[in-house]
Amino acid sequence: MENKIQLLNDKIAQAKLGGGEKRIATQHAKKKLTARERVEYLLDEGSFEEIGMLVTHRSTDFGLEKETYYGDGVVTGYGTINGRAVYVFAQDFTVFGGALSETHAEKICKVMDMALRTGTPMIGLNDSGGARIQEGVRSLGGYADIFFKNVQSSGVIPQISAIMGPCAGGAVYSPAMTDFTMMVENTSYMFVTGPNVVKTVTNETVTSEELGGASTHSTKSGVAHVTSANDVQCLEDVKTLLSYLPQNNTEKAPVLPFTPADEIRDVLSDIIPDNANKPYDMHKVIQGIIDEDSFFEIHKAYAENVIVGFARLGGRSIGIVANQPAYLAGVLDVNSSIKSARFVRFCDCFNIPLLVLVDVPGFLPGTNQEWNGIITHGAKLLYALSEATVPRVTVITRKAYGGAYDVMNSKHIGADFNYAWPSAEIAVMGAKGASEIIFKKEISEAEDPAAKLLEKEAEYADKFANPYTAAQRGFIDEVIEPKDTRRKLLKAFSILEHKQVDTPKRKHGNIPL
Repeated sequence: MENKIQLLNDKIAQAKLGGGEKRIATQHAKKKLTARERVEYLLDEGSFEEIGMLVTHRSTDFGLEKETYYGDGVVTGYGTINGRAVYVFAQDFTVFGGALSETHAEKICKVMDMALRTGTPMIGLNDSGGARIQEGVRSLGGYADIFFKNVQSSGVIPQISAIMGPCAGGAVYSPAMTDFTMMVENTSYMFVTGPNVVKTVTNETVTSEELGGASTHSTKSGVAHVTSANDVQCLEDVKTLLSYLPQNNTEKAPVLPFTPADEIRDVLSDIIPDNANKPYDMHKVIQGIIDEDSFFEIHKAYAENVIVGFARLGGRSIGIVANQPAYLAGVLDVNSSIKSARFVRFCDCFNIPLLVLVDVPGFLPGTNQEWNGIITHGAKLLYALSEATVPRVTVITRKAYGGAYDVMNSKHIGADFNYAWPSAEIAVMGAKGASEIIFKKEISEAEDPAAKLLEKEAEYADKFANPYTAAQRGFIDEVIEPKDTRRKLLKAFSILEHKQVDTPKRKHGNIPL
């Protein structure tokens, strides 16, 4: 019996070493953590319970029979983060380059199944060169099994992917179907085909970092939701993100202790410039409304004309969608519409109330936008908000023009409460453009057309460039002083906490993809 126990201990020790101490030391030199170090850092101390530690690959083709590592290149199991249960897998690049095999995939699928059955968040730490080519279709089938389980889990449990090394070929599609993809700067990359293939097929010369690095995917493609400076910061960001989320779609996010005090925020009164065409930073509005230092921004460097992220209001988790006047005047375009729509749908899946802050002059005009499908992509945001049944509150800080007024969580598409600051302008378009159309004949026939245009501009602005006409029709529930915004929102979200909506029976809607 003692010999058997010793043999088991030897196997466990070998499994924990992965590809060997020398390779692990090399990873340290590059300031990357090993798979096990990542898991240990992510989870509460002593909480990790490993599953499948002694699994080995089954293939004996192309020299695989000569090398066998316990765990087969992936560490799987469960533990807790700040006392909350999670399932996790961490690919080990020191074993066959983290390549996915049949058994490697089976281990991941096992913890994904358990996460789904128990209503527990699933976190994947990706560091893999792709499919294990020696196994052929068996490794490809393993990827498909994971993809299918990603889809079955979608909207049921939160799924978070951290890309902490290479993620190439078929490996990229699992993270793409999870709720959030996080990347590490300078050490992680994602692409369907690598630089060598790109060079062969298109004759483009590009590096891995340029093609699919964290900077590329956080600014150009939008694939990465959050980027971090190193492995440790990435794992900390995973922990922070998880703190805003519930365990599953039947629960609500954790509520932090909160004691009401004087909730008047005078700082909000001085943010909007006197000149309606002058930009300001909507982050200042957000910080003036939410609990102190509670904003966690998503897609920070992508489609910056819209801000999305999580925050707390009175200790409760909320999702925020806000136009950003400091970037492209806060217009809606293709990328910002997609960014916002996806975030709204996530919040609706997991019972996270939505706050929409509006200062939007409309949709971005031009052939580039029209030819790239602004109609379809703008409709995604419209669809997502119309479909959402979580508590939804809107505050119009300044401009709300044209169809963008409708799209940005207007009363007409089911918002629960709509507030406006006195500086709000709710109209079909700006006063100048409207006057040039409505009063075209009068202006052209006037002795001084420029003076007549200014006169008509003022006339139109007096009638429409304010929130009161909309309030008279009930489209705005109340015109509020900026300093009262936080107090109003605390009460609004509190009364909406038990909101229920009966939706029409259907398999699912057909969102304009």
